[in-house]
Amino acid sequence: MPVLTIAKRWRDLRPIHAHHGAERRWPARAVLLGLLLALIGMLLLGVGIGAVPIAPDDVLAILLRQLGADVVVDARQASVLVAIRLPRVLLGALIGSGLAVAGVLMQGLFRNPLADPGLIGISSGAALAAVAVIVLGATTLRGLARVAGVWTLPLAAFGGGLLTTTLIYRLARQQGRTPVATLLLAGIAINALAGALTGLLTFVATDEQLRSITFWNLGSLGGATWRAVGAAAPPLLLVVLSAPRFAQALNLLLLGEQEARHLGVDVERLKRWIVAWTSLAVGASVAVAGSIGFIGLVVPHLLRLALGPDHRVLLPGAALLGATLLLGADLLARTLVTPAELPIGIVTALLGAPFFLWLLRQDATTRL
Repeated sequence: MPVLTIAKRWRDLRPIHAHHGAERRWPARAVLLGLLLALIGMLLLGVGIGAVPIAPDDVLAILLRQLGADVVVDARQASVLVAIRLPRVLLGALIGSGLAVAGVLMQGLFRNPLADPGLIGISSGAALAAVAVIVLGATTLRGLARVAGVWTLPLAAFGGGLLTTTLIYRLARQQGRTPVATLLLAGIAINALAGALTGLLTFVATDEQLRSITFWNLGSLGGATWRAVGAAAPPLLLVVLSAPRFAQALNLLLLGEQEARHLGVDVERLKRWIVAWTSLAVGASVAVAGSIGFIGLVVPHLLRLALGPDHRVLLPGAALLGATLLLGADLLARTLVTPAELPIGIVTALLGAPFFLWLLRQDATTRL
């Protein structure tokens, strides 16, 4: 294809599935600044609202106290903030950012706004490994539990996600290339197989194990600790902070694989990196909080409506919006039915599914 033709197509590029209308494009800097302020506000709400309310000025005083400042603080508030609230909101922000960025990467790779990080089997593989540990941990996998201790379940989930993704990628690879369609079909097949094996393990589980499986599959930040934050932060921060380096290549990939190759993109290398980074983000998230849906699907789609298809702004925007939405969902999960706590996966599904259907309806109306 002539370079001039490719350049013209790049200038005329529209969002994936062409959300037409210049009135929908907002200034990128203004949107990113608004998202940053929204995230800061949600962080303050997350650490302040609960059975023990903590005002923003008290939060600041407690943090200064932790840094060594001679500030008088309420001992109860300080204990709740440092031991419970702060690790929970930080973990939620990390997971929300990681899942949303993984969603942008997946949708850019498949050039489809309906693509989801779970499409290539990461979530189902992680869930299968976690359920296997819950059901077989005291028998078949007793040796693993003895070695890994309290980290058995997170490590199994993380490893299961990575192994499943590796298997799907190898199955899809043909003659040195990895067709996206084949990758998708392999992911669907492995997802189905992992779901069947998870169902089989669930069938033989005891009542107590069933409760653990249900809670795990629906996701929760209730078990957030500083140890969990320390384990999840390195892989999630690595993905979120390094993902923008793929932005230009993903922009060119929107033109098609052949055109992207003509413009100097190593498409196969890009696919490997995106699959690896998505696997890393989703695997780490599932390992510490269970399965949380819709963040990686809704956030990129919503941002494309506001900002267009440019991944240079989509990726940082997704990190900010994903963190904000997940913190908001977690706040609802722990306050709606106090003193009980809803699994966060229920909240994200109840909010995300109708909203996504509305987005699809708006898209269909625009096309007409």
